[in-house]
Amino acid sequence: MTTTLERTAPAAPSASAARGGSNLAGTLRLIRFILRRDRVRLAVWTGSLVAFYAYFTYALGLMSETQGALQARAVIMETPSGVVMGGPGYGVDNYTVGAAMANEGTTWVVLALALMSIMHVVRHTRAEEESSRSELVRAAVVGRHAPAVAAVVTLLVVNAVIAVVSAVVMTGVGGADELPLADSFGMTVACALSAMVFGAVALVVCQLTEHSRGATGLSLAVFGLAFMIEVAGNLREIPGGTTLSWFSPIAWAQQARAFVDLRWWPAALSVVAIVLLLWFASVLASRRDFGGGMIASRKGRADAKASLRGPLVLAWVQQRMALMWSCIGLGLMWMATGTMLPDIGTMVGDLVGDNPTLGALFGDDPGQFESAFLGVMVLYGALCCAAYAIVMGLRPKAEETTGRAEVALSTPVARGRWFGAQLLVAGIGTVVLLAVSVYAMWVGAVSVGATDPGLDVYSEVFVSYLPAVLVYLGLTAALYAWVPRATAAGWALLAYTFVIGMFGPLVEDMPEEANWLSPFHWVPEPFVESFDATQFLWLTGAAVVLFVLAFAGFRRRDVVAS
Repeated sequence: MTTTLERTAPAAPSASAARGGSNLAGTLRLIRFILRRDRVRLAVWTGSLVAFYAYFTYALGLMSETQGALQARAVIMETPSGVVMGGPGYGVDNYTVGAAMANEGTTWVVLALALMSIMHVVRHTRAEEESSRSELVRAAVVGRHAPAVAAVVTLLVVNAVIAVVSAVVMTGVGGADELPLADSFGMTVACALSAMVFGAVALVVCQLTEHSRGATGLSLAVFGLAFMIEVAGNLREIPGGTTLSWFSPIAWAQQARAFVDLRWWPAALSVVAIVLLLWFASVLASRRDFGGGMIASRKGRADAKASLRGPLVLAWVQQRMALMWSCIGLGLMWMATGTMLPDIGTMVGDLVGDNPTLGALFGDDPGQFESAFLGVMVLYGALCCAAYAIVMGLRPKAEETTGRAEVALSTPVARGRWFGAQLLVAGIGTVVLLAVSVYAMWVGAVSVGATDPGLDVYSEVFVSYLPAVLVYLGLTAALYAWVPRATAAGWALLAYTFVIGMFGPLVEDMPEEANWLSPFHWVPEPFVESFDATQFLWLTGAAVVLFVLAFAGFRRRDVVAS
């Protein structure tokens, strides 16, 4: 028997190979696909940020009608807390609406845009590879770098639209005389470019790690480091900051000095950083295996330990790293704040003496200045803990949208047990983070010899804020259980709490009812008023009702997989 071996004909070259094997084949189609897929998500981000620009401009315009109101805010911006939440303080000597916009809005806008940029890049690169959807896409005529380029291009388009529309809206609301269009563009473009830097950082990180959650966490850690560098540099010299702050992309947006002394060249630093990061990401992408990362994941056990076979431990494994880094970051920041306590009384006293309007915020009694400053810092800390509660309260939603919740609930695990495990770990983490924030201030104060107020007073403050912070977790859980699309309302309440808590005392004739919506309004003034058991019980009752509503809503609706 004779066997004949025939040479197999080579496969026909693919369309991409026929065009020279372009790594960017299919990019335009992916851009159209991303814009169509995320049209609602990106529209919400755009509308929210433009609305923020418009509202903030309008609110500052109203405040400018009250004599001395804007200058009182300028004095706040020269305090350590003002520098932390604002920036280097350009234009504080002649605090116009434009200067207030640039000083008080830049950091927050960069934060929001950076979050959007990081999540957008991770969603359309690493998350797509992790879910294997990118493998199906690349089975067609799609180049190796096309998904990443499409994600970056769409991000650039969205940031550009936000910058242009927001600049026009700012000038339209505030008036061309008060807010020149060139300066409005200077501020919005600088913020957009700074955020694009963090989007490019996320693309680099996506080449290093195999998992989208890790990529998001590392990218946010880079942003946190940049924020700490910017704050440390700006605190050393007010106004203007020091050379240290220039190592942070956030400072590059602040250094545009919009509405004070506009200059465009700091934006070039962002452009250069973006180009270098994108180049570095492309080099890494060309050298790694598809679906993998440059940093190999640690191999786990073939089977899980008996202690891990339950929803509670699973929730802890999912949330522990976020809690650890939050405790480290906030703990160090608030401990550093506590070390400033010996000098705060004199500094605040000088500020109130120069501008009596600040008495509405810090009081008129020199003996209470330190307590008033600590109260403002505790409010910041509680807001950070509330933000953590909202993020962790959305963990069940993330599990549902990725399909992991459906897999978990297909096992002999009751809905209430799985949902309760997620909320229990989130609640414990929120309590721990609040304790770290409050007691870190005490440790910092004691380390420099400031022993008054004592540990018992700090403990009262911690207990007083505890139910108020858990209200945010309960609200987020209830919204997820009943109306998953409305979970952003938790962030809206947090923003309202910040505005009403920080600037409400400075607004004359503001109705008392405007404060009622803020959970922190029902907390006794820290370090000034004593613990109020009645208000504590009311807030605890509100949190309990929200959690009950969350469980009732989650039990009645379908769990939808992505």
